[in-house]
This record gives sequence, structure tokens and C-alpha cells, in this order.
Amino acid sequence: QVQLVESGGGLVQTGGSLRLSCAASGRTFVGYAIGWFRQAPGKEREFVAAIRWSGGNTYYADSVKGRFTISRDNAKNTVYLQMNSLKPEDTAVYYCAAGLLRVGFTRPSDYNYWGQGTQVTVSS
Repeated sequence: QVQLVESGGGLVQTGGSLRLSCAASGRTFVGYAIGWFRQAPGKEREFVAAIRWSGGNTYYADSVKGRFTISRDNAKNTVYLQMNSLKPEDTAVYYCAAGLLRVGFTRPSDYNYWGQGTQVTVSS
């Protein structure tokens, strides 16, 4: 059974940093990619970043480029999202997801497995 468990969310002031973790288990993720999405109240779930498990290619939404960094630790089966220079508009529930990305990587439907989410709140 595939499990993705996010952690590391919390409350931070504008300009601060947080590091989210996504611990993956239940299958081999070779050939998969892990993505981060976020969803603010009343808004659709939006793509943040993704990384391929093999090769390490990374992808970012324009809104987070230069501020967020996605990385992986294959030995720990964990993907990280380092978030710097946080803004109030980054406030959302952050989800990690796993998918084969056969077509694209920015849509929720590109991913097969999802975590339960972790709240990130950036105060102004």
C-alpha cells in the first residue's frame, strides 16, 4: 500500500523559511516523480514543484521559482520542499503526490497517489 506522509508545515512570518518533507513507502518509486501541490481556501489545487525519482530532473511553477527548492533523498525515500522568502500568498495546505507523469506534470490528474497534506501559514 502506497503511503505519502507530509510533515514540516507550520506558521511563519513573511520572509521566513520552512522545509516540508514527504516520506514515501509501499512500492518502488523508480520511474515515478514526486510533486508538491498546494490548495488555498476557495481555490483550486495548484502545482508547485516536482522531481523525478530517477535522474532528479526538477520542475517549478513560475510563482515559486528562485524561492522554493525540491530535492530527494533516495536512501530515505523522502522528498523535500525547501521554501524560502515566504509570502502570505503561499499560505495553503501543501500536498505531495506520486505519479508516472506520462503526459504532463502540472495537473493533479497526472498523479496517482496523494498524501494527507500539511498546513503552511505565512503571516504578514
